[in-house]
Amino acid sequence: MIERGAKEKNHLLYKPYSNGRIIVFSWKYLFKRSTEFELSDIFYFARRGVESIMDDEVTKRFSAEELESWNLLTRSNYNFHYISLRLTVLWGLGLLIRYGFLLPLRVTLAFTGVGLLVFLTSVVGLLPNGRMKNFLSEKVHLMCYRICVRALTAIITYHDSENKPKNGGICVANHTSPIDVIILASDGCYAMVGQIHGGLMGVIQRSMVKACPHIWFERSEVKDRHLVAKRLSDHVEDKSKLPILIFPEGTCINNTSVMMFKKGSFEIGATVYPVAIKYDPRFGDAFWNSSKFGMVSYLLRMMSSWAIVCSVWYLPPMSREEGEDAVQFANRVKAAIARQGGLVDLLWDGGLKRAKVKDTFKEEQQKLYSKMLVGTQEDRSRS
Repeated sequence: MIERGAKEKNHLLYKPYSNGRIIVFSWKYLFKRSTEFELSDIFYFARRGVESIMDDEVTKRFSAEELESWNLLTRSNYNFHYISLRLTVLWGLGLLIRYGFLLPLRVTLAFTGVGLLVFLTSVVGLLPNGRMKNFLSEKVHLMCYRICVRALTAIITYHDSENKPKNGGICVANHTSPIDVIILASDGCYAMVGQIHGGLMGVIQRSMVKACPHIWFERSEVKDRHLVAKRLSDHVEDKSKLPILIFPEGTCINNTSVMMFKKGSFEIGATVYPVAIKYDPRFGDAFWNSSKFGMVSYLLRMMSSWAIVCSVWYLPPMSREEGEDAVQFANRVKAAIARQGGLVDLLWDGGLKRAKVKDTFKEEQQKLYSKMLVGTQEDRSRS
């Protein structure tokens, strides 16, 4: 006889308790512990496994978002331009406009913006520290970033500008693409944080740091959490320095969700200014699939798109509450960004883009399934 208040579903017995907890018992455990194994015992778990494969909420965040309609870009659908002669003609005209007119113009603007950034920041860096140097540095950075934004034909809508990050704070945002930096920096100046590179990127970094106190780390220093935290803490304590721009996800996500924020930037204790960035993929997909495209090929794809359309929301500043640890604070900020940007809030680590699932996560799922099969020690004692 089934206990009052219990409900049967899929050969499992669900027993709700007054404290809101629901205990799941297996019919096989309650009534047929002495019977032999039956094939139907695995149906529930097989169904859950197939559902997880068909609707994987993690790995699909690392590939480009699917469009409901074709935007006349071959990269979004390789078959639509063969549907009819009219579509083929429109696609061909679009190809001619994008690669024959827009791409050369945008490449010229990009080289102009980067060249001016390197030259002018190097000149400003020769000036003595003071108000004049800071003023010129901000104007130079804004001008050059806005030229680079024009090179992408970026159409940006900024919301709630009264909440823009202020000096001595940390700006955190969801991360979709390397161009997130110039999207935000074209509306305000930030201190960048990153690893020192070689080549052209290294030249740009060395010239930028002469005019503005950016935070660059050597490759050997990046893994030293205490050193990184010390450098960040020293920067935010000086209220005359620009706010730090950080992307706590640590990798690019396809702008449909926000994944786990690394807790490092939330341990410092500074005021956090959340920013939500949402791109419109109908005119050009800004997501950078770094495992598939290099930086140069990615930028060429961006410059040969119709446009980069996005909205940026500046959220009210947030501070760590009493009794709240860094992980809880990071999750609260992440939830606010996801809610404002209309993104899915996921607890998974973006590091799964290149790494395997940790054994601890597998063990947690195994424990959940074992409880469904045999229950906990407390459940067995009650039965």
